Amino acid sequence: MAAIATTDQLPAVLPESSLAGAGQYLTFVLGGEVYALGILNIKEIIDYGNLTEVPMMPAFVRGVINLRGSVVPVVDLSARFGKGSTQIAKRTGIVIVETGVQSDDNQQDIGIIVDAVNEVIDIGQQDIEPPPSFGTGIRPEFINGMAKRNGRFIILLNVNRVLSVEEMADLSKAASDTSRAPALEHSGE
Repeated sequence: MAAIATTDQLPAVLPESSLAGAGQYLTFVLGGEVYALGILNIKEIIDYGNLTEVPMMPAFVRGVINLRGSVVPVVDLSARFGKGSTQIAKRTGIVIVETGVQSDDNQQDIGIIVDAVNEVIDIGQQDIEPPPSFGTGIRPEFINGMAKRNGRFIILLNVNRVLSVEEMADLSKAASDTSRAPALEHSGE
């Protein structure tokens, strides 16, 4: 009897190249969970405030800020993960993140709202595990790995997936189309 599949024929859950690598990470708290982003993607951290709301955006886009003359969209990461809006508190901050490939001209600065910024930590490759395929409460493609630190896991985010400009633009268009649909239905009455 022939084997159904050998291990070399099975698709990998996460390609090894997309697993997070060793390095420095900025850790932050969001909804009681600790997350991290590679420090190379972080431009700066600012206090929460001075947001201008933009109509017909997805619920997770809280608005835009003026950052030294540049318009920077601000994403509520908790809402992006489908966990409701972040409650603004004393330690709430905005982390300015650079998305896209560094050698590419398609880089975009995006702000993310976090409950609190913790610290910059060094994470060794031996402390990084592949992400689970379920159970984290956020989409698996948003996670590059799980780092073990002090007996707890830190979720290492894939910044280019979480803050995909193309996906957010598609969601914005869908929200705009949905908001116009009821008006079109009633226009003929």
